[in-house]
Amino acid sequence: MTGCVTDAAGRRWNLPDPVAWRLEYTAGVPCDSFWLRCLWDRDNTARPGDWVGFFAERKGERVFTGLVDECEVGWGADGQTLEISGRGMAARLLDNEALGQDYQYATQADIIRDHVAPYGIAVAPGGGLPPVSRFSVAAGSSEWSVIYDFARYYGGIAPRFDRQGRLVLSGWGDSQERVVDDRAPLIALLHRDKRYGVLSQVLVRDRWSGRVEPVRNSAFQAAGGQAGRVITMPTRSSYKAMRYSGQFQLDRSAGELERLEVTLGEAFCAWPGDLVHVQRAGWGWNGRYRAVQVTVGMDRRGYWTKMELARPDFVV
Repeated sequence: MTGCVTDAAGRRWNLPDPVAWRLEYTAGVPCDSFWLRCLWDRDNTARPGDWVGFFAERKGERVFTGLVDECEVGWGADGQTLEISGRGMAARLLDNEALGQDYQYATQADIIRDHVAPYGIAVAPGGGLPPVSRFSVAAGSSEWSVIYDFARYYGGIAPRFDRQGRLVLSGWGDSQERVVDDRAPLIALLHRDKRYGVLSQVLVRDRWSGRVEPVRNSAFQAAGGQAGRVITMPTRSSYKAMRYSGQFQLDRSAGELERLEVTLGEAFCAWPGDLVHVQRAGWGWNGRYRAVQVTVGMDRRGYWTKMELARPDFVV
C-alpha cells in the first residue's frame, strides 16, 4: 500500500513506504479513520503541517480517501519517523454546523446543494431518495446529522462514504460475499453478547400535541431487559416519522446485542456491507453475517484484517 498527501493548493506528495499502517472502515457511523507510520529523512523539506488531504492506493486501486487530522515527526530507536492520522471524508460534514432552516418540500438535490456540495464532496451515482415535505434542520445540527436524518429516517438508507471519498445514498449491494471456513488464515475468532446499550422501550413524544407513541422490544423485555428512552420529535414531524424513529432506535440498539469478530492474516479481506459466511468446524456461531466495521493493517506481525460482523438485518 502507498500513501499520498495533498495541501490546500492541491500539491501532492508521495509518502515513503510505510513501516506500519491501519485503515478503519465503518458502515457510516462512526467516521472512517487512518493511521500510518513511515521513516522520515532528516533532510526532507516537506512541511507536514501544510497537509490537508490523504489517500491510499493498493495495486492501482484507491482504498482510502480522507482528511489529515494530525502529523508527528519524532525520533526514537527506529530513527526519525513520521506518523500521520486522520478521518474519512465524513469529517467534513461532522465538523461543520448546519444553518437551521425549514424546507416546505426538500428534495435530495436540495439537501446535497445546501449541505454537501459546499464542502467539495462528490456524491456517488445510484442514490434516489424521495422528497420530504416540511423537513426541518435544527439549529446546532452538524451537516452530517442533516444528511443522516434525511436519508435514514425518511428514505430508509444509511448514508456512508466509499473509498473514493464520495457520499453514498443507496443501499448495500450484496454482490460481494466472503467465506471464512477452515481454509481461511484465521488469527482470532470471538463471539460477544452485549446487553449494555440495548433498549427495551422507546417513548416517542410529540412536543406540541402531547401524544406519546410507545414502541417496545418484546423479545428483549422477555429476556429481562429494561432500558428505556424518551424521544421528543421536533416541530412538523409526522406520525409516521414518529413511529419510524422509535422503531429505528430499537432496531439499531438491538443490532448491538450480538457481535462476531474475525481476524485473518491477509489484507483487505472484506468491506463494510459485505456478507460473510462463517463456516468453521467446532465453532458454535457459524452462519451468515454482515460486515459493519473492517480494520485493515500492517505491522510487525504482517498483514491482517479484523472484521466486526453483525446479523444481516443489522440497522446502522
